[in-house]
Amino acid sequence: MIDWTIAPITASISILVAIYLYFYIEKQSSGTEKMKEIADAIQEGARAFLKVEFKYLAMFVAVMAIILMVTPMIIDIGFSSITGIAFVFGAICSALAGFLGMTVALKANVKSANAAKEGLNKAFPIAFRGGAVMGLAVVGLALLGISIVYALTGDPQLVLGFSFGASAMALFAKIGGGIYTKTADVGADLVGKVEMDIPEDDPRNPGVIADNVGDNVGDVAGMGADLFDSYVASIMAVMILGIALSDMVPFSSISFIDVPLVFAGLGIVASILGVSIVRVGKNGNPGGALNLGTYSTCIIFSVLTLAVTYYLDINLGVWAAAVIGLIAGVVIGITTDYFTSIDRSPVIKTAEASQTGSAVNIITGFSYGLLSIFPPLLGIALASFGAYTVAEAYGVSGVYGIGMAAVGMLSIVGLIVAGDAFGPIADNAGGIAEQAGLEEDVLDITARLDAAGNTSKAITKGFAIGAAGLTVIALLAAFKDIVIQNSPPGTTISFNLMDPLVLTGALIGIAIPAVFSAMVMLSVGKNAFIMIEEIRRQFREIPGLKEGKEGVKPDYASCVDIATKGALKELILPSVMSIAITLAVGFIGGIQALGGYLAGSIFSGLIFALLMSNAGGLWDNAKKYVEAGAFGGKGSETHKAAVVGDTVGDPFKDTAGPSLNTLITVMSLVASVFAPTIVLYALL
Repeated sequence: MIDWTIAPITASISILVAIYLYFYIEKQSSGTEKMKEIADAIQEGARAFLKVEFKYLAMFVAVMAIILMVTPMIIDIGFSSITGIAFVFGAICSALAGFLGMTVALKANVKSANAAKEGLNKAFPIAFRGGAVMGLAVVGLALLGISIVYALTGDPQLVLGFSFGASAMALFAKIGGGIYTKTADVGADLVGKVEMDIPEDDPRNPGVIADNVGDNVGDVAGMGADLFDSYVASIMAVMILGIALSDMVPFSSISFIDVPLVFAGLGIVASILGVSIVRVGKNGNPGGALNLGTYSTCIIFSVLTLAVTYYLDINLGVWAAAVIGLIAGVVIGITTDYFTSIDRSPVIKTAEASQTGSAVNIITGFSYGLLSIFPPLLGIALASFGAYTVAEAYGVSGVYGIGMAAVGMLSIVGLIVAGDAFGPIADNAGGIAEQAGLEEDVLDITARLDAAGNTSKAITKGFAIGAAGLTVIALLAAFKDIVIQNSPPGTTISFNLMDPLVLTGALIGIAIPAVFSAMVMLSVGKNAFIMIEEIRRQFREIPGLKEGKEGVKPDYASCVDIATKGALKELILPSVMSIAITLAVGFIGGIQALGGYLAGSIFSGLIFALLMSNAGGLWDNAKKYVEAGAFGGKGSETHKAAVVGDTVGDPFKDTAGPSLNTLITVMSLVASVFAPTIVLYALL
């Protein structure tokens, strides 16, 4: 008999497969002593950053946990002290997933670079399976954590505490990792490529190790925590929405509360099968292999869930809503691919615009970024409408249908994260190969992997934003349900924009993603300034460094130290601000203002996230298009203009953009956790 326990079973299998793949990576060769030395330096920098970051995060988690556990013992605030324990558990699971993924990525980079000596078909599986460890660890730990909380308490609302912990950890990880990676990237590129006219990842560049470290702490650990957060939040929101439906339209074999757990469990099965399908031949196309894996996983998930829907007599509208969400995720990914892929018109035209200088490059890239907003937002809107309509047609709440669309979109997160983590692994592999002085044909293979990884990262970011869009709509509905459950009987809750409190909250909410984005990008700018000055100083003061004299090495450690200290110093304020303002709006303006605030932040956050992620990815590939030989190639004035555009896009796509979907999720979860308290103690 299939029931919700399929979730912890498949989650455990996912973790075991991740461990198996980890040992597969472990036994591969790391190459020459020079390659090992470079890889060790990257590992040392990444681990040092995470060690200090986790120390900061542990203090925040401890303070928040004490508030959540102690406050209910003092006053009646509508939630249990166990929420605090669930919060800590969620934070630990999220941190562990990111740490495991980054650990294997730090091994896979040098091993795939060494395997590239034997061909593309040897290097690709190491890089991809390294990413798959991250993907399967994320879904395994997330779903196992939810299952443990649910099994021990039987209360979906306590899963809310687990989700809040995961989201808070994700927000800190994305901000800290994003500031780190772009501080290093901007500094290394502007001085190395533009001023010194040396290649990317050239060992003479003092910022090159910090740049490679940043790929791991930002793109691997950070993005893993981000999708962990969305995945947990979507399941939790649907479980809470299912509470009201379980008595209204019961299933014959399983409740509405348990359905998202069953579908998530089947999604893990589909992701594991999808990972096993991804292959590339000696002269194959890595991007095509990644896309085949995605499409195959979607089909497998759809078939598995349809079979189980009939077997358990689940309402067919629930399955249809989940599949609509899944299709929307793929469409949003394809749209992102169009606007960011190196062989598509927007990238080529932005590269062409670089011939007239960096200003026109930036204008062109920003304009295409704005254009890229409409298709995915239309996709989210159509998915919401379609899921709502089909659920209602089958007699299920339309809002529950939207929640299941989010679950459907995130069902294949195991494979999506694998493709995303493949990107920085491939990027690091290219950097190690270049720094170690490997042959040109090896560099060509790592460049092909890097190009495929760049597109897969962009698609993942689009997918993550789309999933966050549907998830926060479901979270808004869950927030409303929690408010109703904790209000006097017969209370009607609505968020009418003509209500001045709702309108005030909405206007404040609209502003928060913009303010947040400004804060984190100003942090990148401030730290990059210090990094640039340090790199310039080393080129100026270390004799023979620019010329590459034998035995002359830059001081890599000082640049790693600048990026680490700057990121950790800057991550606290925007994270705490987002939580503090949410609580202030709730306790001062009340539920109506808070509902408007959440709605405003959702719409504004999605717009900014899409603009910045897509424009940044586009500028990056426009630079790579020029570096491939177009419009004068490397070292030309066109190339320098394209590098400037790329450095503008760096904090767009890797700091502010991907942090925003975590931000709006955290704000929604904070509102839901404290909603019972706000009902009782709001000022207005």
